[in-house]
Amino acid sequence: MARDLKYTRNIGIMAHIDAGKTTTSERILFYTGKTHKIGEVHEGGATMDWMVQEQERGITITSAATTAFWQYKDHQYQINLIDTPGHVDFTVEVERSLRVLDGAIATFCAVGGVEPQSETVWRQADKYNVPRIGYVNKMDRTGADFLAVCAQIKEHFGATALPVVLPIGAEDKFEGLVDLIYNNAIYYFDDKTVRDNFELKEIPASMAAEAAEWRAKLIEEVAATDDALMEKFFEDPDSITPEELLVAIRKATISMQIVPMLCGSSFHNKGVQKLLDYVMAFLPSPLDVPAVTGMNPKTEEEETRNASEADPFCGLAFKIATDPFVGRLAFVRVYSGKLDAGSYVLNARSGKRERISRIYQMHANKQNPMETVTAGDICAAVGFKEIRTGDTLCAENAPIVLEQMTFPEPVIGLAVEPKTQKDLDKLGIALGKLAEEDPTFTVHTDEDSGQTVISGMGELHLDIIVDRLRREFGVEINQGAPQVNYKESLTKTVQHREVFKKQTGGRGKFADIIFEIGPADDGQMGLTFVDQVKGGNIPKEFIPAVQKGFASAMDNGALAGYKMDSMKITLLDGSFHPVDSDQLSFEIAARNGYRAAAPKAGSVIMEPVMSVEVVTPEENMGDIIGDLNKRRGQITGMESKGTARVVKAKVPLSEMFGYVTVLRTISSGRATSSMEFSHFEEVPANLAKEIIEKASGKRKDIE
Repeated sequence: MARDLKYTRNIGIMAHIDAGKTTTSERILFYTGKTHKIGEVHEGGATMDWMVQEQERGITITSAATTAFWQYKDHQYQINLIDTPGHVDFTVEVERSLRVLDGAIATFCAVGGVEPQSETVWRQADKYNVPRIGYVNKMDRTGADFLAVCAQIKEHFGATALPVVLPIGAEDKFEGLVDLIYNNAIYYFDDKTVRDNFELKEIPASMAAEAAEWRAKLIEEVAATDDALMEKFFEDPDSITPEELLVAIRKATISMQIVPMLCGSSFHNKGVQKLLDYVMAFLPSPLDVPAVTGMNPKTEEEETRNASEADPFCGLAFKIATDPFVGRLAFVRVYSGKLDAGSYVLNARSGKRERISRIYQMHANKQNPMETVTAGDICAAVGFKEIRTGDTLCAENAPIVLEQMTFPEPVIGLAVEPKTQKDLDKLGIALGKLAEEDPTFTVHTDEDSGQTVISGMGELHLDIIVDRLRREFGVEINQGAPQVNYKESLTKTVQHREVFKKQTGGRGKFADIIFEIGPADDGQMGLTFVDQVKGGNIPKEFIPAVQKGFASAMDNGALAGYKMDSMKITLLDGSFHPVDSDQLSFEIAARNGYRAAAPKAGSVIMEPVMSVEVVTPEENMGDIIGDLNKRRGQITGMESKGTARVVKAKVPLSEMFGYVTVLRTISSGRATSSMEFSHFEEVPANLAKEIIEKASGKRKDIE
């Protein structure tokens, strides 16, 4: 019997670090009967944080997926839940999870409110049009203020954050919720062993006026999104039933006009069941979201796939994980059709057939084997020979390519080498597997020094990678100091002629090219190559070799050997020798020409600049701003948040190593900071000189 997709919810929990995402996930697993005992993050026993590194540090590193069931009204709903990391270094995990989710629970701390990383994940959810409900957690903490957080969301994101509950009490007197839709009160008792740890009562007399005021606001806002409800509202607001409200709120949430706000204390088991009820009530099923569109690689025309078994199979591999027992797992969101274990699919990127040997329903890092998965499901599949994050899988007779995910470039590198010769092969295999799992982690060999350099999104990211190399793959390594991933860029266009001649005994080498080299057009990455050679002065078969020569030369900038991320080459003219010219000659001529012409084209060195946000007590503000100025920082804004002050700045990454320790010293441990990549900017001339000298010194040492 085909199951009704109406009762499926693909949701994720997203938030700033430490807002309580994993604790909330653990409670969801407990109340849905998925676990019999609640796992705690601070004890290192959380189910969803199954990696050793996550349990030790109390943070989420990889997004864990699980499937659970929840009885709401008369139906059992299937929830595919993804718990995403909050730390900015693992932003790729959030990005790829949101790409495949239908709805999200945006979690906020009742004290911290809207924090820097909450802004990042909110923007990511906007990018993929993911409807969300808000959940303000930690209502039991000193300084908790539910309505203030709702106001911050309105102010920061311009979203209509609409409370559908009110807290009864706050801080250590937080007892329960007033449900504004059903107009009743829910009192919780703190018991971790029972699932029904609450009772329904009348709204306390002391809150009756406040509840009536907020219920009227709720009805008014919701009525504004629904014409039929608007009429009823003008005739008699009291005649609107909870059922009508639920339908209208659901519609407005899915169309992203409003964000229903709930609150609770996940750690004290208060508010989670109500959150689950309203996830079912308000967030979309796979049928409520628009059909997924992609391109047919054969006709290059747009096609759509509906969330139904009748359409041909199509899915997106949004995450690759290496499991010690079953090998390489690809997490797949199935958008249409069905997928059977043992069947063949087409990987639209590589154009190759792949056999799916086994399919699993995931529960953190445990798997339940399945025979078939259908549209709307999230599963893990095994058996791929070659697969990458973001690959589209489809039926062989109905190819389609879904929109690719874009990932930020790594900004920080670390040289690593194996401690012993026998670790050498193991290191190569391990790094290959880790790079396959994580698109923001890259590995390359420095041509000058021969060192293996691993690059990632931040110091913590590389820390975890090194830790995983030791534990999961048993590779002992020595590591260098972290280094900034600079880039090189061109600022002006110049013309150059390069003649390559080599005469040895017998056949020689000859190539002659005249070209223009300069910065690429706005927004263009990589090499833009324009062929303007007329009259066969360079035979057609040699043109691709010229392009290949320039493309490979970009890996090593002419100034200090850093990668050139974009440039434009216009090939104007040239000549050839009927005997001595071949493809290799033209490729070498292009490489030599690049080295000679790039310095004349105003080569500059670019450095990654970070957005830094520091939350500090007022008395330390002056010292912190002074310190950021010393680090070549530009202060971009200051605001108040309760009694604290928030300083926002743009600071070059090279100045931010070890910043957390300095910040602790300046503020006696009271200030906190967060940092994420913003953009690349030209390095000031005096520093560029230092960087170039260092690079040429390194080359001389090797020679």
